[in-house]
Amino acid sequence: MGLFSKDIATFDDLFLHQLQDVYYAENQITKALPKMADKATSPSLKTGFETHLRETEGQIVRLERIFELLGEKPKAVTCPAIDGIIKEANEVAGEIEDKAVLDAGLIASAQAVEHYEIARYGTLIAWANQLGRPEIAAILQETLDEEYATDDKLTAMATGKINPKAEAVTA
Repeated sequence: MGLFSKDIATFDDLFLHQLQDVYYAENQITKALPKMADKATSPSLKTGFETHLRETEGQIVRLERIFELLGEKPKAVTCPAIDGIIKEANEVAGEIEDKAVLDAGLIASAQAVEHYEIARYGTLIAWANQLGRPEIAAILQETLDEEYATDDKLTAMATGKINPKAEAVTA
């Protein structure tokens, strides 16, 4: 069996499975963000992680509302992709000694998470619309907008101060 379970027979089943996947991912992210905030040395990066944690908690509430609209109980299915991204982030953070370089690495890891979420939510919005569920698409769009905004903030932090500071580090 591949990544999908055998009980996916319809487009609706696939949609639900992907909702369960992203529900798992968001819950894992709420566990990872406090650790990333603790490791960050840039005050703005630390604050950004803390802010995104609160947003992610709200995103989980939205997903639970979507499950309710679908007449389903919130359920997570393991998402190997997010597990891998978080594992890699932990490994990278554990291998970097210089604090300026560490912050650049943390941003790169956070953006990998954001890009995964952007891909998932974009797909789910398209599918919700295809399935005739514009109210669900609208809820998902709120989250996608937050993910794009977080990615933009991370890029601004990286290019504005953090990457130049990391580049200045010499061996």
